[in-house]
Amino acid sequence: MTRVPHVEGVLSADEVVRTAESIAALQLDTGMIPWFEGGHCDPWNHVETAIALDVAGFHREAERAYQWLVDTQHPDGWWFNYYLPGGTVEEPKLDTNVCAYIASGVWHHWLATSDRGFIDHVFPTVERAIDWVMSMRRPNGTIRWAREEHAMPWDYALLTGSSSIWHALMCASHLADLVGRPRPDWRDAADVLRVVIATRPDAFEPKARWAMDWYYPVLTNALVGEQAKARLAESWGTFAMEGRGIRCVSDEPWVTAAETAECSLAHVAVGDVRTAMELLYCTRAHRTDDGSYWTGIVYPTMERFPNGERTAYTAAAVIMAADAIDGGSAASRLFVPGVTVD
Repeated sequence: MTRVPHVEGVLSADEVVRTAESIAALQLDTGMIPWFEGGHCDPWNHVETAIALDVAGFHREAERAYQWLVDTQHPDGWWFNYYLPGGTVEEPKLDTNVCAYIASGVWHHWLATSDRGFIDHVFPTVERAIDWVMSMRRPNGTIRWAREEHAMPWDYALLTGSSSIWHALMCASHLADLVGRPRPDWRDAADVLRVVIATRPDAFEPKARWAMDWYYPVLTNALVGEQAKARLAESWGTFAMEGRGIRCVSDEPWVTAAETAECSLAHVAVGDVRTAMELLYCTRAHRTDDGSYWTGIVYPTMERFPNGERTAYTAAAVIMAADAIDGGSAASRLFVPGVTVD
């Protein structure tokens, strides 16, 4: 039986289950999980919701989510950026980070369930996705951000996406070893990418306005130790609104529960559980009676944005942060260095 996480005084196990139920209620017959009822779905946030479902013990629903990715993957290994209910493609862009994240999710599913049969079933999908991502490498080891289906790639990389891809490459490498099909080229690519992230900030398109570029290299363990702690400290004053949470961008009073929960995960990764708990507590301002979460709040007007949305990926980020803080299972260590990734 799954041990559902709880964080004393912040989020109970019953509340985690209620939030997972709000995610599962959105799942379509195809297995796709849209952002909200009638909304679109992108494969990255779709995987995020599958991870959260596994955390709360909704393993059947998580497997249906991964099966949707198996069913919709292009033979070359990619997915489009956005899909609408019914399978219509909303945006035909191909994003490397969006396509790589399945590896992190499937590795998490293994940690949560030990279901080797399912891993054997889905690994070919993971392999095709990671090989396509590898085809988008630049000479310096970074990964091009994206391209249109029938066009040349944009020749630049993003720090947030590259950090997530580093983590996905490591998880993919673990999966390959697990199924007896080692891919040392994936691990080698991850090693090169990590060095660039740690030493070459100029290798990435400047996106300093966005909070994710600040904490994501830490969240994914691309940066660790004192370098990671220093990075979190140096921009705390820019993005944190004390007692409110994390701004999604530096120049607006827009606090989002997803960025706040993800920054909580980053603080768990460096061992600062107290700050992680304080950040997770801030997300309670976004929580609704049915366990779902408002995406963002504007301070001081308290306007809910965008357009009063409650998003599945926001709820998922909260569950993942609670699980990392609780630390009661192997799956909870997905973003903790030295345990399942390093």
